[in-house]
Amino acid sequence: MTLLGTAHVSRASADKVTELLGDGGLDVDAVAVELCASRAASMTDPDALARLDLFAVIRQKRVYMVAASLALGAYQQRIADQFGIEPGAEQRAAIRLAEATHRPMLLIDREIGTTLRRAAHRLGFFKRLNLFSGLLAGLLTREQVTEEEVEQLKQGDILETAFAEFAQDRADLFAPLIAERDRYMAARLRQEATTHGYKHILAVIGAGHLKGVAQHLADANESADETIAALDEVPPPSRLWRAFPWLVVILILSVFVYGFTRSPELGWNMVGDWVLINGGLSALGTLLAAAHPLTVLGAFCAAPLTSLNPTIGAGMVAGGLELLLRRPSVGDFSSLRDDVTRVRGWWHNRVSRVLLVFIFSTLGSALGTYLAGFRLIDRLVG
Repeated sequence: MTLLGTAHVSRASADKVTELLGDGGLDVDAVAVELCASRAASMTDPDALARLDLFAVIRQKRVYMVAASLALGAYQQRIADQFGIEPGAEQRAAIRLAEATHRPMLLIDREIGTTLRRAAHRLGFFKRLNLFSGLLAGLLTREQVTEEEVEQLKQGDILETAFAEFAQDRADLFAPLIAERDRYMAARLRQEATTHGYKHILAVIGAGHLKGVAQHLADANESADETIAALDEVPPPSRLWRAFPWLVVILILSVFVYGFTRSPELGWNMVGDWVLINGGLSALGTLLAAAHPLTVLGAFCAAPLTSLNPTIGAGMVAGGLELLLRRPSVGDFSSLRDDVTRVRGWWHNRVSRVLLVFIFSTLGSALGTYLAGFRLIDRLVG
């Protein structure tokens, strides 16, 4: 097993991969890279985004993960444009040379969606909101990537560098972004070697993972299959967290009932407050996403109802409406990678705009639920 620690933004790393896999280089049975299937597809398959099923993304509530992945891609592209360095050039070189020399290509990193979900699980609600809002806002609004960030990328990991900047405590993210992936990649290498009998694998991984992966490879007592299964599991939310939306619904409905028992006029005034505040803020969020006028109207009508049904959100309704009213074209999917590198591009491209409609309408409805709730209580005690 040969571990090659590389810098994801270094031409020298790509040259070293070419040297090791070219004529006169190492005699290896297989080549492994620090990529998961999703990241490899986005790197090697330009048409992968064109097959993105936005309805499924909305229905399965994967909008935040897709948006975060696009923001990460935009971050990488800005590095490429600013410094003339192609992020992941060493991985591309490894994939290309493995194919050219007919060597098996092994994708050993954990799926980025799983990593992000496990990272989010470790954070409290406000830290999670800070992380993802900071990611989307920061990666999209800054025009320049600093030299310091590039140096961090040369020594560490692109996920850690991009995401940890927006965490209040980097320790919250170290385990899912670095330590767990060290164990995961080591387990995948052992699993591939055992299953297929590879005697010599060249593993091209980031320099920040080199020490950790090497340590876990030396631990013969760790079961590869059990480690992978454990690290692929996304812990379910706590019972309290799952019950919390229903508790809010029960509280709001109880407030309505109590209001009507005091007087029908008070009850209807409370209903009016609920509709105007909840629907209005969701519609405002949708409007900020530059949605179709009918989508804005749909968000206004849907939010007061969906807020009383935790199984469906205002974002699902607004996102679905926007998708029906302004269906993205083939050109939108083709230009998505370039468009999301600019702030204006997120609103210009119909694919990314659907994601913004979902996110902004959801946040507006969530804010409206709490503000309207306080307004209802204020009416009762006033």
